[in-house]
Amino acid sequence: MRTVYPLVMYRDPVKAVDWLTQAFGFEVKELHTSPEGRVEHGELLVGTGMIMTGTGEPGGPGVYVVVDDPDAHHDRAVAAGAVVTRELSDQSYGSRDYACKDPEGNEWYFGTYQP
Repeated sequence: MRTVYPLVMYRDPVKAVDWLTQAFGFEVKELHTSPEGRVEHGELLVGTGMIMTGTGEPGGPGVYVVVDDPDAHHDRAVAAGAVVTRELSDQSYGSRDYACKDPEGNEWYFGTYQP
């Protein structure tokens, strides 16, 4: 059972969800909108993890997501337009990872590290 759910806000979450599925491989679990089309609550799955999203101002501490193949994931994200902020590399703590920003400036980290 999950007990921590990172929350990533977007000015245009519908566009962001499309991008997150294309660039990072997320799957939409739920997407609730108001009658005006505002995303009130969204849930996106990746592996055994989940993030929540909605309409709001982007920014915050970032999200780390464990992936099996960071090299392929990096290439997919870059092809979709992710802005790499830390190049893909092997870390002293045993992970291979990279960092990037999505189109609205949220910081994402992807790698093999599992605490």
